[in-house]
Amino acid sequence: MKTIVTGGAGFIGSHLVDYLVKSGHHVSVLDNFSTGRHENLSHVLKSIELIECDLGHAGNWADTFVGVDWVFHLAALADIVPSIQEPEAYFRSNVDGTFNVLRACQMAKVGRLIYAASSSSYGMPDNYPTPETADIRPQYPYALTKYLGESMVLHWEKVYKIPAISLRFFNVYGPRSRTSGTYGAVFGIFLAQKLAGEPFTVVGNGEQTRDFTYVTDVVDALIVAVESTLSGRIYNVGSSKTVSVNKLVNLLGGDSVRIPKRPGEPDCTFADISRIRSELGWEPQVSIENGVTELLKHIEYWRNAPVWTPKSIADATRDWFRYLGNSETQ
Repeated sequence: MKTIVTGGAGFIGSHLVDYLVKSGHHVSVLDNFSTGRHENLSHVLKSIELIECDLGHAGNWADTFVGVDWVFHLAALADIVPSIQEPEAYFRSNVDGTFNVLRACQMAKVGRLIYAASSSSYGMPDNYPTPETADIRPQYPYALTKYLGESMVLHWEKVYKIPAISLRFFNVYGPRSRTSGTYGAVFGIFLAQKLAGEPFTVVGNGEQTRDFTYVTDVVDALIVAVESTLSGRIYNVGSSKTVSVNKLVNLLGGDSVRIPKRPGEPDCTFADISRIRSELGWEPQVSIENGVTELLKHIEYWRNAPVWTPKSIADATRDWFRYLGNSETQ
């Protein structure tokens, strides 16, 4: 197949590119490298077409979509704090970028589109495990922009007949997860702290649980979705289990310190994956124990990542508390 992966130099995108290349597909990667890394693609550069571009602005990059069978739209800005501080940038990337990709798909009559959505759109849900029918309650601009992107994808599927599926990812982890200076996902923070010999910064009492989903399971879900004949559907992609942050600390091994609980964060994320199981036959394969073991084999990837401390986290998340909490100094 002739395929496009937007955000293909990023965490999930680069693992998807590996799979597609190994499977013999023609792969074009579109990325502006705002968070993606050239190193993530260095081993496949001779096997792909790499186009550095900004999807938030219309451009000649749309010509790449002509004759394409599959489009995986993974490109997006992520993380909570910068989305609060720079909502325009997030809107440009995640909403305008998705609109421009949809227009390119529409004009080129691409065969199929898979959109990488986010479980953050559920906010703080009422029910666990959380089904796709749960209320949408985005708590911060990142979550909102990902949901708006999803809504456009499903609208284009209905009006312009672009076969499309949206996958809502839950807490994806694995090798190549981001090492940027943005305070974000727990695994990147903890791995950099472990390398530096610093204690893990645990939010609250550490009993909050997350549906940690290994990246190869997510890639499998993307492939199952694109190879299916269904369209206009939304699917949760999770591990079908929850793991406490305290257990994660035990698996990684090291000391920990407590930092204040943050507003707008759920005590639990837990995907109801019964729909994707029954309709697409997808099943997660990697346990948290095996996933962490594999991740630690690649820990050097985080050698130059920022090492967060309680003070630097407090400084970085000040706007988080200011806008989502009850005071500026919680």
